[in-house]
Amino acid sequence: MKKALLIFFLLGIMAPTFAQITEPEELKEVNLVAVNYKYLDAVTNEQVAIPVRKLEEHVAAYDIKSSEIYHDDYDTYEVSFFIPEGSVLAAYDRDGKLIRTIERYKNAGIPDVVRKNVMKQYPNWTISKDVYLVNYHDERGSDKRYKLRLENGKEVIRIKTDEKGNII
Repeated sequence: MKKALLIFFLLGIMAPTFAQITEPEELKEVNLVAVNYKYLDAVTNEQVAIPVRKLEEHVAAYDIKSSEIYHDDYDTYEVSFFIPEGSVLAAYDRDGKLIRTIERYKNAGIPDVVRKNVMKQYPNWTISKDVYLVNYHDERGSDKRYKLRLENGKEVIRIKTDEKGNII
C-alpha cells in the first residue's frame, strides 16, 4: 500500500513537469502607439514640479473611450482634472486625441531659469506667490507663462513671464 501511494505521489509530481515542455513559439509583433505624445512633448518641462508633471501624464494617458461620459454621437469631450496644486481642463475628440488644454497651478514651484532672470531684473525683491499657466492646442503647440507676485518690504508688484523668465 505504501509503495502504491509512493508511486502515485511521484507520478503526480512528475506528470506536470513533462506536460510543461513545449516547442518555442514566435509571438506576433506588438506596436504600441501613444495617442497624446504630442501634448506631452509640448508641455513637458524638466524643472516643473512633480505633481504637475504627474497630472499632465495622467491627462495624456486618459482614455475617453472607456469613460462613462463617452458616446459616439459627440465630437468633443471636456474633462476636468484636479490636484491640490491646480487643475487641467482638457478637450478630447471622439478618437481620444487631446485637442486642447487650459492648465493652472498655484505655488507649484518656479524653474531655475525663470527665478534667475526675474532676480536679475528685480534684485532686491522676493517671489512670494506664483501661478503657472499652460495653454495647449493641438495645432498651435503650447504657451507657458508665470504670474508672479514680488515683494520688497511692504511694496508689492505683479509681473508675468514666459517659460524662460522674460518679462511680458
